[in-house]
Amino acid sequence: MGAVNWLAVVLAAAVGVLIGALRTGRPSQGGRQIVPGKAELAGNYATAIIVFLIGATMLGHSFARIGSETLAVKPWLYFMQSGGVALAFVVPAVWITHVHNRVEPLRRVIDCLFWIVSYLGMGIVFWALG
Repeated sequence: MGAVNWLAVVLAAAVGVLIGALRTGRPSQGGRQIVPGKAELAGNYATAIIVFLIGATMLGHSFARIGSETLAVKPWLYFMQSGGVALAFVVPAVWITHVHNRVEPLRRVIDCLFWIVSYLGMGIVFWALG
């Protein structure tokens, strides 16, 4: 197992938060939040940062386990891993939560696409810094 690229972990988490900020717009626009709920703005961003840091750390560990030699030969693994985590774990959790909360179907799809794009964005960071 190689070493975890901690710079890539932090930058990947930052990219995920940035994608979330771009998706929701400025915090004052319509009161939308990256992480829905009644949290204050600072708490909302802190929660988003923690969530993305956990995901990026998991991806960083996964890429370290695969190894830089393998990733150099098979760079598509960055996107298979990051997109796969989103599709296998994050999207089902978001979808089930939205179904339970009776969120309209279009919003479910948009929120799930956000997580796929965010995780693929994190995969791009790991690929670029790999």
